Amino acid sequence: MEFNYIEIIGYLASIVLLVSFLKKDIKQLRIVNSIGCALFVTYGVLLSSYPIVITNLAIILINGYQLLYKKQE
Repeated sequence: MEFNYIEIIGYLASIVLLVSFLKKDIKQLRIVNSIGCALFVTYGVLLSSYPIVITNLAIILINGYQLLYKKQE
């Protein structure tokens, strides 16, 4: 079985995203989840798959908002 670098990025993104849901601390969950989403954005760009890019960019923005602005409340 031979992998190319695009597939490796996709698998890595999936693993990081899954690991994020094992975090008990919501801040850590959002940070790790954002890293996984950033990898998925990279994967989507390399595949020219705009639904993957748009969805994961939206999740990154939501995570960023929650980390930056909800912290103040």
